[in-house]
Amino acid sequence: MATRALLQCVRSVARPSLRLCTGNLAVRAVAAPAPAFFRGHCFTADSRRTRLLGNSRISSVGILCRQYGDLPPLTLETIKERVMYVLKLYDKINPEKLQTSSHFMKDLGLDSLDQVEIIMAMEDEFGFEIPDAEAEKLMTPEEIVQYIADKKDVYE
Repeated sequence: MATRALLQCVRSVARPSLRLCTGNLAVRAVAAPAPAFFRGHCFTADSRRTRLLGNSRISSVGILCRQYGDLPPLTLETIKERVMYVLKLYDKINPEKLQTSSHFMKDLGLDSLDQVEIIMAMEDEFGFEIPDAEAEKLMTPEEIVQYIADKKDVYE
């Protein structure tokens, strides 16, 4: 299995349209080579588009590197939107009846097992575990939003 993955990697590097370069731009033969301080390695793919930089004409290159970043900070509004989105996707909840003040059992007709599934979906969405003692108290979307805001230190 590892040999197969290595062979695919070698084949993709050997293709003329995909090559390993040491700069941010792959430059054609007419342009100057990349400066020595660009040492990051990334895969680049040639493009037919060209750009003018100064007086030299070089091809623009699509970079296939991963870029990591953090999510935007949570606000009460984004927490509310995400909670309501998860609840609307739950198949036993009618989206027309769903409001932030809707009680899961009284207004929406869910049972305790459905409530546990909803809490599990919220744990997956927000990336932390809600203890069972706390989960039993969360009976409306508004309470879930407030609980998540308290745990994530969101106060606005």
